[in-house]
Amino acid sequence: MFVKQLYTNCLSEAAYFIESGGVAVVIDPLRDIDVYVDLARERNATIKYIFETHFHADFVSGHLELAKATGAKIVFGPNAETGFDAYVAKDNEEFAIGDVTIKVLHTPGHTLESTCYLLIDENKAPYAVFTGDTLFVGDVGRPDLFSGNLTKEELAAYLFDSLNNRIKTLPDNVIVYPAHGPGSACGKNLGPNTYSTIGEEKNTNYALLATDKAQFINEVTSGLTTPPSYFPINAKINKEGYDALQAVMAKAMQPLTPAAFKAKGDAGVLILDTRPATEFGDGFVPGSISIGLEGRFAEWAGSLLPFDQEIILVTTPGKEEETVVRMARVGFENVNGYLEGGYPAWEASGQEKDMIITVEADELAMDMPHDENLVVVDVRKPAEYANGHVKGATNLSLGDMMDPLNLADLDEHLNLYVHCQGGYRSIIACSILKREGIHNLRNVDGGFAKMKDEKGLEIVQEKNVLN
Repeated sequence: MFVKQLYTNCLSEAAYFIESGGVAVVIDPLRDIDVYVDLARERNATIKYIFETHFHADFVSGHLELAKATGAKIVFGPNAETGFDAYVAKDNEEFAIGDVTIKVLHTPGHTLESTCYLLIDENKAPYAVFTGDTLFVGDVGRPDLFSGNLTKEELAAYLFDSLNNRIKTLPDNVIVYPAHGPGSACGKNLGPNTYSTIGEEKNTNYALLATDKAQFINEVTSGLTTPPSYFPINAKINKEGYDALQAVMAKAMQPLTPAAFKAKGDAGVLILDTRPATEFGDGFVPGSISIGLEGRFAEWAGSLLPFDQEIILVTTPGKEEETVVRMARVGFENVNGYLEGGYPAWEASGQEKDMIITVEADELAMDMPHDENLVVVDVRKPAEYANGHVKGATNLSLGDMMDPLNLADLDEHLNLYVHCQGGYRSIIACSILKREGIHNLRNVDGGFAKMKDEKGLEIVQEKNVLN
């Protein structure tokens, strides 16, 4: 028996490849499927099934791509209704995979169709459970993500029963393999590891420690942040189907000369620049939005960019294909070309450019007492802001900045000093502000991580703030 976790950091997503006796299955694959096909080839195995734990909201799954490439059958748990050919398994149904077995455990709660898959080894002993978004390390899946007409409290009640009747009854030594790790927005506060055991979770996970259903519902549903705006879009794509990645790539991988690129930008096509944040600040195509590949790129792209508007790319030369693939993972099929030669070609052509002024925290500290028009704009999440911020700072979370109404109070006469925690999000924010015609701004280098230690800046905390 061979079990491999395939973890993608920028999405905090885990897919799984299981093989026994030359028969393989993949659980919750990403849209770019080469890694699974290559693994099957390396192990001289045939992929027979593609198991989906639920309709994912935070990424576009590769079930259709992988089924087309391998002939494998797509399997969902009970209650799943799809717009494509798939097998809907019964609760407790078993699938033979070489010398091992996968058993279906229907565990509604995160969504109504949420299902875990129990791997039973060659000795007929439970070995591992692939929990999807039902159970994470240190957390459980949030029950407010677009599942039928049920309230989050009603889904949380289902989740309580699923955890107590199906998950906690498994032997303590069974390995827990979830669909997500730390940083995922599919839970409230996932632990630092990407796998665990039933015993460890029973001893440490707040959701499994709760014995009263009402208490559990309250704990699981309180403190939930607003889910990213692209979640319902991705869930619908996963349920109804999508275009082949090859077709998306063919449309996107069209090189554009600087002149052709400028013409598209002038016509209103959205320009996305995926170079590192530091490079973007030094110079960029006017009107570009910066979302660097080095951060949680796909998540921010899905949260900030429109799915119904044409997009063209500026990337580090050679990173065009990676950018398109990572955008496709969250459902973007509207990229229509890239700047040939990257930003150096734009500069060499003599086209107009823009830049972002970056300052150190000590410069902000020196300017604050003497500039009555200075405003510190903190683009971190409200919970981060509440935990500590510069006194008098305005909290305008990055996720809210694409709505021009949220920028209405940022008058032209203000001197904006923009920061996040480390510098990645603040460059994105500055690019959005500049695109909206707000140019009197500075990016604070190193963000709050450096600012909190600057003696000239007063740091305060908030006791009550909404997430």
